[in-house]
Amino acid sequence: MRWKLIYPSWRKLEGQTPFHLPPHAPVVVAAEVPDDIELEFADDNVDTLSLGGHSETTDQPDLVALSIMLTAQLPRAFEIAEYYRGKGVPVLAGGIATMLHWEELSRHVDSVFLGEVEGRLAQVSRDLKHGAIAPVYDYLTDFPAIDSVGSARRDILNRKRYVYRGVPMVDLVHASRGCRFNCFPCCTPFLGGRQFRPRPIKKVVEEVQSIDNNRLFFVDNSFAQDAAWQEELFKALVPLKRKWVCHPIENNDHLLELAYEAGCWYVYQAIFDTSDVIRERVRNYQKHGIAVEGTIILGTDNHDEDYIRRLVDFLLEIGVDLAEFTILTPFPHSPIREQFEREGRILSNDWAEYTCDRVVFQPKLISPRKLQDLYYYAWETFYASADQNLKMAELLRKTIDREIHDGTYQPSALTSGRRHPRSAPASDQ
Repeated sequence: MRWKLIYPSWRKLEGQTPFHLPPHAPVVVAAEVPDDIELEFADDNVDTLSLGGHSETTDQPDLVALSIMLTAQLPRAFEIAEYYRGKGVPVLAGGIATMLHWEELSRHVDSVFLGEVEGRLAQVSRDLKHGAIAPVYDYLTDFPAIDSVGSARRDILNRKRYVYRGVPMVDLVHASRGCRFNCFPCCTPFLGGRQFRPRPIKKVVEEVQSIDNNRLFFVDNSFAQDAAWQEELFKALVPLKRKWVCHPIENNDHLLELAYEAGCWYVYQAIFDTSDVIRERVRNYQKHGIAVEGTIILGTDNHDEDYIRRLVDFLLEIGVDLAEFTILTPFPHSPIREQFEREGRILSNDWAEYTCDRVVFQPKLISPRKLQDLYYYAWETFYASADQNLKMAELLRKTIDREIHDGTYQPSALTSGRRHPRSAPASDQ
């Protein structure tokens, strides 16, 4: 039996330097595909996914599985599903966006998979072999034991596709699931629950050791969930000498020292205001050798034109190393979506525009057009003195210096990865 796993494409964030990271969800899914299944993978963002043409007769898998992370991937997912269902191929959809939009998706696919995948795909395989998959596999609130989460199968990736200007992109990995916070723009409490679920440190170390890449991105919602766990994790990472990026770390001198020693390269830090708390947090990261990429959401209810302009000035003043500007986007099952629906402020449900760079709601203090203009202003002003490529090159230079110092620098850097005998990227078929 042959399955085809597809990661649909979407329009990338306007203003940001274009690049493609190796996707995380597909490699996690691939690790759970039963051993008797031949798996083909296509990342629609970087691989050639031909719907029709010369592949019409040969492209006939027993199942197409769509891994849909983002709301903005839905239009392309619908197109892909329509093509394969027209050929009589059953289509299964899973992933974050599937969970957020499962009722709508169920009208376009044969089956929706809700929840985390560990230990669950064998049932899909059995159902398929017996003639039909179920319309819904609902594990949304039935989380698998966290110690059942093993190493992802990165052998399905075509490593040469994930390179920008000769530099291989970081590999994505996670040390925990769930999040105890309930931030207003975020869907994580709905998706992964409010309980912080850390993986066993030993399993995290094993997975990191298995990744043929010295540079990683821990995609955990936040490391700042449990101080004792952070300390244990960072101490375990020190001997591995990897360099990594993550979301916030506890603002604690001891933990930040440990994080740097463990290889922390830079952090993504949400910046919502111009407070001394943010100023001190950024300063403390940088004092410990950790760079900061500010993630800034524009369009909250306290944002008028003057506030947004002052916020951009503040970022320059405190010296964040990089900045990523987005527009507040009311994704389904987020607290802000519920508020805007109550207030009648949703302007569009065109999912192709839910890319975090388009205004799809009515701002409170300014017009939609003004907020859109201020989004462009923020990108242009922050990077006026040095563009993103130069700023990122400076961060890369610093981590290369560290790699040279600890003997881990790979001049050629572009590694082929380890290929599993029963899988191959679609572009190699």
